[in-house]
Amino acid sequence: MDTGTVSDTVASEGFPPIAKTDARVLVLGSLPGVRSIAEQQYYAHPRNAFWPIMQALFEIDGDYDARRRQLAAKRIAVWDVLHSSVRRGSLDADIRLDVATANDFAAFFSSHPDIGAVFFNGKKAEKLFTRFVDGRPKDPLAQFVVLPSTSPAYAAMPFSSKLARWRQAFSRHNCSNT
Repeated sequence: MDTGTVSDTVASEGFPPIAKTDARVLVLGSLPGVRSIAEQQYYAHPRNAFWPIMQALFEIDGDYDARRRQLAAKRIAVWDVLHSSVRRGSLDADIRLDVATANDFAAFFSSHPDIGAVFFNGKKAEKLFTRFVDGRPKDPLAQFVVLPSTSPAYAAMPFSSKLARWRQAFSRHNCSNT
């Protein structure tokens, strides 16, 4: 039974992308969760596997600003499909699609012409992209890859298996240190 009320919902607004214009890979999440919004950081929940995976693959570490710079230097961009929506808590299943607004991907891909792969951090990001986004990378051969969600809510797959899938994806797209 749904006991949520309108007062339980939280307006979520995304962040600017982590990206330099020479990015080759774009990692897309759905929409920042409660912890990420509070800390104004991508993947801020301490049990989210995103930053541990980036550390294992690319030796990315340090504070948030240092990790952002290191990702960008590896030509990896990070963004979310949605610019804004509302939801109760942080679960992707609770995102209200009737008020969801996508980020401006036409402008993003225009200013990041080297994007050759889009990695979806979970199936929900891919579904949102398919539903809301018209823009596509300039590279007609760009690949779209759905990866296991790094969210702590996706506990069905152990970290080692998530890491292996992410490693495989980055290896196929010539990212260094994989």
